[in-house]
Amino acid sequence: MKTINELESKLSEPSDRLIEDLSKLDGDILILGVGGKMGPSLAKLVKRGIEAAGANAKVTGVSRFSSGDLRGELESAGIETIAADLLDEAALAKLPSARNVIYMAGNKFGTTGREYFTWAMNAYLPGRVAEKFPRSRIVAFSSGNIYPLTPIGSGGASEETPPAPIGEYAQSCLGRERVFEYFSRKNGTPLVNFRLNYAIDLRYGILLEIAKAVKEGTPIDVSMGQVNVIWQGDANEMAIRSLLLCDSPPVTLNITGPETVSVRWMAERFGELLGTVPQFTGTEQSTALLNNASHSHRLFGYPRVTLRQMMEWTAGWVEAGGDTLNKPTHFQERAGAF
Repeated sequence: MKTINELESKLSEPSDRLIEDLSKLDGDILILGVGGKMGPSLAKLVKRGIEAAGANAKVTGVSRFSSGDLRGELESAGIETIAADLLDEAALAKLPSARNVIYMAGNKFGTTGREYFTWAMNAYLPGRVAEKFPRSRIVAFSSGNIYPLTPIGSGGASEETPPAPIGEYAQSCLGRERVFEYFSRKNGTPLVNFRLNYAIDLRYGILLEIAKAVKEGTPIDVSMGQVNVIWQGDANEMAIRSLLLCDSPPVTLNITGPETVSVRWMAERFGELLGTVPQFTGTEQSTALLNNASHSHRLFGYPRVTLRQMMEWTAGWVEAGGDTLNKPTHFQERAGAF
């Protein structure tokens, strides 16, 4: 892949599994927070999947749409759009009802110094949304950050692992889940808490950060020595398919790839692909933020795009000087300060 159009096409390519599940889904789909990193490709993916399934559900994306041409891009793809600030009570009240809601709104980076805004977005707003859509299925994007750092030989935190969030961002993510759970139990709202670790798009993500550092000769911090990653298209597909799994009390799903991957190993492989020798700093610690997604793999099957394929695409993107979003993951952060 060499162009944004080719990348967007690949990210929004529905699988047979997705098409089959969308043929079983009733009602329209409303995507709240469609303007984030994953929202545009998710909206296009679900629209293409609905068309392939021969269904007639409407797909609507909600965002502030405060800059750029995303709104026109989505509408060109057949997705209806609504410009709204979800923290504005009047704007939230005006949103149309929908049988299916995918909740992608939230705040992470820039939390330090604006903790109040992060808590409003991540823990207050979910309650307002839950009251607005008490009869909808809701898939709520969450984060593996709600888990503690786990020993690197443990296989990672599974859904049975008690939450122990580090830092205010992670705490607010657990707050989002707890608030949604309260209203799910109160109103019988069917819901999935979708705990995602490190989606990969060639324009952002752990693989891009490591590949760029290797190419530029920047030392790579290996203190967080192991990570999990998943192709963004696969993560989005699992989110859409999760609509059929929503229940009350809520279902919790860990979402990531099947591997626990060494940061040092990835850098060395990128070195081979890019023809350079990676530089390192720090020492691998005995714990890392790791997510065991074996339960979701049992439900959905393994991701379609493999780790090696993601790495090859990323190396090619970096070599070609492809566009980036300039939104680092801060995957090295061990103290929870974002």
